[in-house]
Amino acid sequence: MLETTLAIGWTGLFEILVLTIAFYYIFLFFRGTRGAQVLIGMLLLITVLLTMTYLLNLSQLNWLLRRLSVYIAAGFVIIFQPEIRRALAELGRQPVFTSNTDKRTIIDSVVQAVTHLADHKVGALIAIEREIGTRGVRDSGVTIDAPVIPELLSTIFYPHTPLHDGGVVIHAGRIMAASCVFPLSQRLELHKNIGTRHRAAVGLSEETDAVVIVVSEETGAISVSYRGRLSRGLDGERLRRFLTALLRGSQEDNVWRRMQEQLDLTPEGIAKSESRGNKEVPHAS
Repeated sequence: MLETTLAIGWTGLFEILVLTIAFYYIFLFFRGTRGAQVLIGMLLLITVLLTMTYLLNLSQLNWLLRRLSVYIAAGFVIIFQPEIRRALAELGRQPVFTSNTDKRTIIDSVVQAVTHLADHKVGALIAIEREIGTRGVRDSGVTIDAPVIPELLSTIFYPHTPLHDGGVVIHAGRIMAASCVFPLSQRLELHKNIGTRHRAAVGLSEETDAVVIVVSEETGAISVSYRGRLSRGLDGERLRRFLTALLRGSQEDNVWRRMQEQLDLTPEGIAKSESRGNKEVPHAS
């Protein structure tokens, strides 16, 4: 063991340690995202090809694969562009709320407004900004800068009102803008099952860490999108627990586990939730 250590050198051991930690956090970051399977597939393919060319003494192919590493790296940046942008944005993240009382008040107001809209089958799209800013989305709408009052939040989305078309952004405990344009998700599999409002919710949650709430105007079903995941068929109490788990300022790596425990967001639990919400018209907004 000592001879092996001396052969590698302390510098080599340090480099191995740094690479191990780096790869661990890369896998931890992509775990559960839409890019996880792509990342695993790319690494397996490259490893298999390099191993085969080395064992079969295919020196020319091995040389070509190593030279293509630059282009593979560029492809990696393009494929994982949303995840990389989100990671860079999180480097400068700032806390959103100042006290637990503020969080409880905002959650209560949002849940009250959403359940009212759902009962009356009024479509709604509400984004609660967390630590990654959404100023570009806010600038696409009309500035309001008002407290989060259930009656005000409900009134914004009623049909034929000037601001009902688009989304509302809640920032720092206030309704900052309405009639905002949210980015649509580019995931092709979503286009067949959900409408524009739900795709907008998923799209914003893919680019930021915002919690986006959707109310279907066809069925009144409540959905929540977070980190690109869409949970459908929620009621008021489940929505309250969902928001509480996300907005209490917990460590990021524990948030999803806590939601799974409180909301049964396992594959089986999500399937049950979707079975309650799948009465929606597939292309309804």
